[in-house]
Amino acid sequence: MAVRPFEVKITQATLDDLNERLARTRLPPSDAATTWEAGTSPAYLEQLLHYWRADYDWRAEEARINRFAHFLADVAGTTLHFIHERGAGPAPLPLVLTHGYPDSFLRFQKLIPLLTDPAAHGADARDAFHVVVPSLPGYGFSGQPRRTGGTFDIGNLWHELMTRELEYPLFGAHGGDWGSTVTELMARSHSASVLGIHLTDVPFWHAFQQPDDASPDEREFLKHNQEFLLGEGAYAMIQGTRPQTLADSLNDSPAGLAAWIIEKFQRWSDCNGDVESRFSKDELLTNVMIYWVTESIGSSFQPYYDLVNAGAPRWIIQKAKEWLGSSAVPAGFALFPKDIGRPPRRWAERFFNVQRWTELPRGGHFAAFEEPELLARELREFFRPLRP
Repeated sequence: MAVRPFEVKITQATLDDLNERLARTRLPPSDAATTWEAGTSPAYLEQLLHYWRADYDWRAEEARINRFAHFLADVAGTTLHFIHERGAGPAPLPLVLTHGYPDSFLRFQKLIPLLTDPAAHGADARDAFHVVVPSLPGYGFSGQPRRTGGTFDIGNLWHELMTRELEYPLFGAHGGDWGSTVTELMARSHSASVLGIHLTDVPFWHAFQQPDDASPDEREFLKHNQEFLLGEGAYAMIQGTRPQTLADSLNDSPAGLAAWIIEKFQRWSDCNGDVESRFSKDELLTNVMIYWVTESIGSSFQPYYDLVNAGAPRWIIQKAKEWLGSSAVPAGFALFPKDIGRPPRRWAERFFNVQRWTELPRGGHFAAFEEPELLARELREFFRPLRP
């Protein structure tokens, strides 16, 4: 049975083990500093861990997760977990949404209802989508990547899931972070099936090869990228070069896992330093829980390892596919001001057939989580003229 229903149901033994580990947490000596400059605030982490043990209700969160229709499918030797919510409208357009790191399919939990039933949210029913939200291989409830380098094949898995398993011969795609990379790779290889792609960033690896004719805006953008790598990019280098050492530690400690993940939500969101102005404790912890209960933090590092270890032949192949595929598929961009990078339009036009470019007034890296209404509007308007 290729596609089968799935329910998120974590054993009580797993939850009891977590509670015991939280009770034995040994935080390092500190002065209870509230600053995040050196990493996760010790004071905030202590507060969050207390809430996690005393007040957080996984079973309630689990029930909310299961309000969506979840499935598993065996695609090209990989077990994929995905949400599939059908649209309420005269002719919903199939749309695959791809998350990134360090989040999960939960990135889109607020966005899905806005896309599947626009009329219920003050928009036009003709803009409805059939929404498919897969978990990346090695993330959450999806199976492990089949091999090193598999990140470059995820677009092929998505294409097979959409066309063969779900029987959507034509569809749209959206993503951010690793989701933008997967979406671009899928457009490169399967442009006959992909009506359009919508991204919240230009995949960062394009900046590895800087053009000689860069405009002043592009040079400023590339300089910002370098500053980000020097100031905040150590996590990516560790995950790309020594992922196993980090995975061994985080897989054993819920406190360490929360500190590693939640720092990114604080640093990369439009929260002005107050992470809970954008995400509740429950939202933050449920995202951490997806990694904890599936023991997937180590495998979530695989895309970083694949990118660092990709050789010249791999990049030559990808460049050829760029000319053949993603430069032809219509592309839309929604840029949020507190995202990691804010590329100028000219930079995006080097790699994509840009048909829509919108710079939004607020929001950050986790746009679907932070500003679902703004992103839903952008998706409706971009795909409206592309509907068959």
